[in-house]
Amino acid sequence: MSLGKLNRGSLVDTAITNLRGEIESGRWGVGDRLPVEAALAKTLGVSRNTVREAVRVLAHSGMLETRQGDGTYVRARRDSGEIFRRIRRTAIFDQLEVRLMLETEAARLAAQRRSEQDLAAMTEALAGRGSAGDLDTKVDWDERFHQAVVRASGNQALMELYRYFADSVRETIRRTEQDQHLPEPSQADHEQLLDAIRQQDPAEAQRLTRHLLLPSLNALEAHHATAD
Repeated sequence: MSLGKLNRGSLVDTAITNLRGEIESGRWGVGDRLPVEAALAKTLGVSRNTVREAVRVLAHSGMLETRQGDGTYVRARRDSGEIFRRIRRTAIFDQLEVRLMLETEAARLAAQRRSEQDLAAMTEALAGRGSAGDLDTKVDWDERFHQAVVRASGNQALMELYRYFADSVRETIRRTEQDQHLPEPSQADHEQLLDAIRQQDPAEAQRLTRHLLLPSLNALEAHHATAD
């Protein structure tokens, strides 16, 4: 398999895409060493500086590892940064479904594990949400509340995943606030969720989280059915 030469334009971005694609396809496996910089540059038809910058970006994302005096090795088959950029480009229905999965489990764990500090952070966020005078401020506080719930879960992997998904979370919050066809979760709905977490009731916390998001999902599903 040979790499195709790149068209002029954003050469670094194209080089990144090309190299990422070859790694994801399995041309180079985890632990394999890439061809030397000069060989890659010749194959791609770009300068060594362009290749160096593309490798630097992929190393920063964790896909490659550069070992001084030894070469560049494949560290992972997937570029986590690109994965989450792709997530952000998905439909809002898909994003809400993922939020539902992440946040229901986060709420269940938060009800079991929350600390007084966690409760204080959630309470502050909901107070800010309730008193917000404009949409941007309301979205900010709403997002902080859900982040506080996820932190209270005590699950580091879940926290990191949610952090990467944060832009999509923010977009779904904004859409449910702006779109008149999507039911808007009320302040009272959020307060009830906080109370369930405060009372350490995992099942109720899960149920209320679903209650926050399911109406919007159902409305979107009904809209798509009508459109079809």
